[in-house]
Amino acid sequence: MISERWYRNAVIYSCSVETMLDANGDGIGDFIGLGRRLDYLQGLGVTAIWLMPFQPSPRKDNGYDISDYYGVDPLFGTLGDFVEFTRGAEQRGIRVLIDLVVNHTSDQHPWFRSARQGPESPYHDWYIWADRKPPDAHKGVVFPGVQETTWTKDKKAGKYYFHRFYEHQPDLNIDNPHVQAEILKIMGFWLQLGVAGFRIDAVPFIIERVDPETAEETPHFEFLRVFRELAQWRKGEVVLLAEANVEPEENMRFFGDDGDRIQMMFNFPVNQGLFHSLATGEARPVAEAMERTRERPEVAQWALHLRNHDELDLGRLPDEVREKVFAAFGPEPEHQLYDRGIRRRLAPMFGGDRRLIELANSLLLTLPATPVIWMGDEIGMGDDLSLPERYCARTPMQWSDEPNGGFTLARKPVRPVISGGPYGFEHLNVAEQTRDPDSLLNWFERMIRMPKEIPEIGWGRFEVVDVGDPAVLAVRYDWRNNSVFFLHNLDAEGREVWFRTGVADGRGDRLVNLLGRDHSEAAEDGRHCVLLEPYGYRWFRVGDLDYLLHRSAI
Repeated sequence: MISERWYRNAVIYSCSVETMLDANGDGIGDFIGLGRRLDYLQGLGVTAIWLMPFQPSPRKDNGYDISDYYGVDPLFGTLGDFVEFTRGAEQRGIRVLIDLVVNHTSDQHPWFRSARQGPESPYHDWYIWADRKPPDAHKGVVFPGVQETTWTKDKKAGKYYFHRFYEHQPDLNIDNPHVQAEILKIMGFWLQLGVAGFRIDAVPFIIERVDPETAEETPHFEFLRVFRELAQWRKGEVVLLAEANVEPEENMRFFGDDGDRIQMMFNFPVNQGLFHSLATGEARPVAEAMERTRERPEVAQWALHLRNHDELDLGRLPDEVREKVFAAFGPEPEHQLYDRGIRRRLAPMFGGDRRLIELANSLLLTLPATPVIWMGDEIGMGDDLSLPERYCARTPMQWSDEPNGGFTLARKPVRPVISGGPYGFEHLNVAEQTRDPDSLLNWFERMIRMPKEIPEIGWGRFEVVDVGDPAVLAVRYDWRNNSVFFLHNLDAEGREVWFRTGVADGRGDRLVNLLGRDHSEAAEDGRHCVLLEPYGYRWFRVGDLDYLLHRSAI
């Protein structure tokens, strides 16, 4: 059972083939190049890789506008290169997840090009059409400020088609049984080629039935059970990871009461609560978000990221709270996007403060979720704000101080490599940090290794412990008569905290520091005293050291 739920203690590395490593010198990353970096990823300690879309595409939306679901864009190689990559990952114990983008297609997809011919096309009903533009077509746009409507008239069809995202991405009619069958074929195809799971893009929109007359949207969660049944029939250990930025009260509808729909969801409430806490120095917001998202089926798990390839979405925070986070981490208009988010990478958001970067990533690794790391964050990469929208955080990986950061031998890379300044490849790169024992990269390698030895995080029940200081988040996990305890100081001032672990039978009298030698023995009254430096953190195992060193493997 534990092996089937491998995702409970996984560490996922999210990356784009396009910007990882160019092996053939055309300026664009490819699967051969990505395969050459598998040893690096194995050394880093990741156990799964999530790939952004790599299928054929006009690439108007970084590949999320797919024109062929059954191939590899020639820019990145061949299907053979992809299979070679998945086999190489499997040999290193790394699973491969890919994006499943089936809410919409590119307007260049053969299905849509045929659908435009009219009702006589077998693909016409694969999309959502209306004779007249609905009166509320300006509502529900995903990219405000860039996108003006969700209904656009197609001149050839003479009708309006629905698109939740950009107008070059018409939405599929998921209510059509032929579309449903095609999605299952797509999943089966990639599972046969070695994929271990799917990160499903825009899940709330996939399951919506849209009435073309009234534009009314009705969710149908049974689609998710169909996806799950097909995937697990093909491969028992497959995982479905949903991108669903919804209110906590809706989570169980995506998981399913019996956990028979989606196994994993990104925990957007905790992500936003965490940045609220980091911006204010108060533990309460993230602790409350953890409690609000506590409920989930036994087989299910959360996933958590700090930053990813999109903006930091703060849309569900109250306006006054969102402004506080903007003021702390994205005060300039060029830092913000879509009236709801911050488009910066993590390191520049924190002003390059190593203490804050470590604190945030320590939280990422110890909160009740599977951590997802965005490529380059392990070396503290920066962003290029001259690039439009979200592309600023999607620059090529910086491998060395060679031209173009060692990403490509071509004169012009697919996207400019960050050069000059504090985040330039000339001094901020993998090669340099590999040689520096005190680098962020080497810190990441040590830290990522630790959660693999702490199954309580992925399998145990968490409790937020009150330590009497609003700036300190204290969390304990209990599983199989074992406990671990984590302290994080969210303030720029040092803290002295006195607390009880809450573990009975005297085991809580001893705290073994998992990251250093300053273990803690309880005072006569049973309380521990721990000094936390500004933005400091501690990872403890609860119990006697000799017992812990000799206990049988879990």
